[in-house]
Amino acid sequence: MATKAVGRLTIEYPTEVLWALQQEPDEFATLARTMLALKLYETGKLTTGLAAKLAGVPRSTFYFLLGQYNLSPFGELPDELEDDLAYARAASHRQ
Repeated sequence: MATKAVGRLTIEYPTEVLWALQQEPDEFATLARTMLALKLYETGKLTTGLAAKLAGVPRSTFYFLLGQYNLSPFGELPDELEDDLAYARAASHRQ
């Protein structure tokens, strides 16, 4: 079941942005939409599912994008997860 879009966001930008990024308008629109979704997820405003819908990609693709931008699907940085794992292993050996 597809979700129907209910809103539209229009952003004005100087044409120099396209030149600086070496992108066509449709490529820039996709990038801007993806970056907005990533930032809203990163700041805890959206879940991965809603962020994926905003980005216009399947959730599995959004997980891949999180990795590309060094963001965790678990809401923590990779180093924090490694620290948590190390603490858990150390605690389990103390018993």
